[in-house]
Amino acid sequence: MAHYQAPRSGSAGQIPQQKELAGSGIGVTMQYPEARWDKHLPKYYRGAPVLVKGEDGRERCVSCQLCEFICPARAITITPGPIQEGPWGKVEKAPREFQIDMLRCIYCGMCEEACPEQAIFMSHNYLFTPTDKTQAIHNKAKLYELGGTRKGLVNKWNQYK
Repeated sequence: MAHYQAPRSGSAGQIPQQKELAGSGIGVTMQYPEARWDKHLPKYYRGAPVLVKGEDGRERCVSCQLCEFICPARAITITPGPIQEGPWGKVEKAPREFQIDMLRCIYCGMCEEACPEQAIFMSHNYLFTPTDKTQAIHNKAKLYELGGTRKGLVNKWNQYK
């Protein structure tokens, strides 16, 4: 891969012309929204955090609040509550309220790593344009809408997957 070298004829601070870069294979600017990164995102890309449900439709989050405590930006707020239905009602709990302030979130992924139930994931969603602060706070319903359902056990820490 060729690197750009500044001309030596007294113009050392000049920016190269567009046609010089056109044939070199160096992309200057992606023309958003016509061109998007969707097809080129790596697997490890950390977009907006989302909540997921299990195959049976139950919430995977059990309100342990580990993601809330580990979040360096303090963007996550959880209010725990009991599960009312089914045989797990007296054993587990579920979030009554779950909010992520996307203006505070720094997309570090620590919430995903701390979650023992694999309920929160960093999505590949990078299109986020709120027009006011209320749109920037994702509540539980919005997080499940963005996250959807995960099939099977994900085994995030399994090195042989």
